[in-house]
Amino acid sequence: MKMSDEELELDLEGDLDVEDDDLDADLDDDSDSSKRGGILQSTSKRVRMIFSVMASPNRIDILRILNSKGPLTYSELKSLAGFKSKKESGKFAYHLRKLLRQSLVALNKSERRYTITNLGKLVLSLARQIEERSIIESGKMYVRTSHESIEEFNSHKIIQSLVREGSLPLELAQKITEEVENRIYKYQTTYLTGSLIREMVNSVLLEHGHEEYRNKLARLGLPVYDVQEMITNLDNVDNGAEGLLFKTGQRVFAEHLLTNILPKDVADSHLSGDLHIANPGVWSMIPDTVFVNVKELIEDGIDLGGKYLDVSRIPASKQLDEITSALSVVISLLSKEASQEIVLDGLVQLFSKHSKSLPELEQKLTAAFATASTTSKYNKSSTNVSIRLQLGSDTKIINSIINAYQNYAKITPIPKIGLIIDNEKGKITDVSEAVSEIISIGGKVMFAKGQTSSYGVTNGSTKSSGPLSIMLQSVSINLPRLAFESNKDETYFRARLALLMKPALSSMALRKKDISDLTRRGLNPILAKNTQYMQRSTVSLVINLVGLKEAVFNILGFKDNKEGHEILHKVIETAVDVGAKKGKELGDPVAICMTETESSTRFATLDGEKYGKNSSLNSMDGDSYSEGIEISASEISDYTNKSEPISECNKLSKLLNGGLFVTLKIAKDAKPAEIKKAIEKASELTTSFKPVQEIAICGECGFKDEPFDDKCPKCKSPYVV
Repeated sequence: MKMSDEELELDLEGDLDVEDDDLDADLDDDSDSSKRGGILQSTSKRVRMIFSVMASPNRIDILRILNSKGPLTYSELKSLAGFKSKKESGKFAYHLRKLLRQSLVALNKSERRYTITNLGKLVLSLARQIEERSIIESGKMYVRTSHESIEEFNSHKIIQSLVREGSLPLELAQKITEEVENRIYKYQTTYLTGSLIREMVNSVLLEHGHEEYRNKLARLGLPVYDVQEMITNLDNVDNGAEGLLFKTGQRVFAEHLLTNILPKDVADSHLSGDLHIANPGVWSMIPDTVFVNVKELIEDGIDLGGKYLDVSRIPASKQLDEITSALSVVISLLSKEASQEIVLDGLVQLFSKHSKSLPELEQKLTAAFATASTTSKYNKSSTNVSIRLQLGSDTKIINSIINAYQNYAKITPIPKIGLIIDNEKGKITDVSEAVSEIISIGGKVMFAKGQTSSYGVTNGSTKSSGPLSIMLQSVSINLPRLAFESNKDETYFRARLALLMKPALSSMALRKKDISDLTRRGLNPILAKNTQYMQRSTVSLVINLVGLKEAVFNILGFKDNKEGHEILHKVIETAVDVGAKKGKELGDPVAICMTETESSTRFATLDGEKYGKNSSLNSMDGDSYSEGIEISASEISDYTNKSEPISECNKLSKLLNGGLFVTLKIAKDAKPAEIKKAIEKASELTTSFKPVQEIAICGECGFKDEPFDDKCPKCKSPYVV
């Protein structure tokens, strides 16, 4: 008669109680000698019984499962041990009874869960040692693989790998494998790993002159020393263990980009410092800047396709509570899908139906900004999230959004979200007072006419009816280096610029295809939006020019006068013309910009190391090359449209079809009233600018309500950022 699992378990518990009573009876003997003899005999018997337990792979498996999973119920343990059919129930109960009798497994009767005992752990460790020693003593070669297993060495797997991964002809693969196998048996290494075999294979390939095959088979990763250094120097790691894992992954994918994806001439140009590729770890995965209509996203809802564990779908939202909650989620998730910036349009239209409850709107919007302020970080700074407000539309809603942002800036030490004020169809005086207050407390604000990012990169696809525009702008060109290597020949300098741009743009076109393909397959679920959103988008390729002033004035030898500025304009025109021609060839719009990036400092450092810090490549401020235009707020009241700094700024803005980053430098002690006058004047003179004021923030308590230098007035902390 067959017993159910419940009956078998109860029978097992009763049998265990009997065994415990029998063992107690064996030890209750009055004679000391009988006790010693009985204990020795019992111990010897116990050891034999334990070794008999180890003889069964099923019982060792049960111990391993309990050791790794922790306490389990009878049914859980039975299933994990592979005894799934009813026919095997008795067999499982038999093995478990053996383990219980020898105290290798214990039963917690109150919780009805089985656990491995300390003796069971000792037996499991002994079994593992015996297994490893038997492998060594057998004389066979065993490999520790990258998928966490030990397998007997098989040379056919090397052949398969060479053909599958390296695309080697079968005959050549057999020849390389034979030589590698001879070396493995010759060295008689005691610890053979998959990575060691790969190193030997690559060494043999290089010796035979097969460098291309070797590059395909190279293992990507970090040296042991680098991993230890990363763990040791945790000051350079943000976001805990997740940040450490992300930094490691970025290193791997950056190496993959530079060795396997980019053409060698482009990769070498980046490594040598002729050009700079920002964020190489995610270069082929996500775009740099995305202009997106958030109204359509939130009102239609988004199916994320199970790509995020905590959010499966953002439902279509109509009520104020639903909209602000969805906005917070969209901001956080969208920041994962761009390396530099997300520009959100349509926020005013999104809240247009809620103009009757403005105080509630401001309160909920402040909370939404604060909740979403933890954005992704793919480089030294987090991905910017900017909310674009077009003046001249719904004034009440715009003022409510600005008020909400001001509240957010007050409670946030360093805001991750910013505002872009588009004053093309409205008056900046309508918002200048509130915006000046925001700037004075460390808020991030950009002023621009038309669609422009906070880095000054313009959206050249505004005429398109699509809801999404993508900028790929992570390639910068080192103009001082090109000028220095052109022997002060301005014509040759522009020819070298054209020669460098063409392969760089071809690589960016390939990047666009990679990103589009990965997005379609679900890597960027919001951008994909069931594959339709990406298809309706427009993608522009943007080249950034760095160090133009140093190249023309310091190195080519032209003076900072009318003639010199004409040469400077000529360089930009050359870049724009080359970009337009290459864009037609590639089928993608190409734009040229001068914006703020990390490349400026890198170029200046590399050139200083290569040519000496006293060479003519010295940057104008010593640490980095010029990137855009800087205007002093203290001097702007004296400027007119015809003033040289303003005239030159506007000329460059017209020439650069990808945008010009203009900084309005505000003094540290400037009051909101002074800031207000400066931004109103700047808006009359330029098309776009970003006010920048240094704000002291306490790194301990986040205090920033008033200017201070050395110590925080509130908590007296010396940690000032």
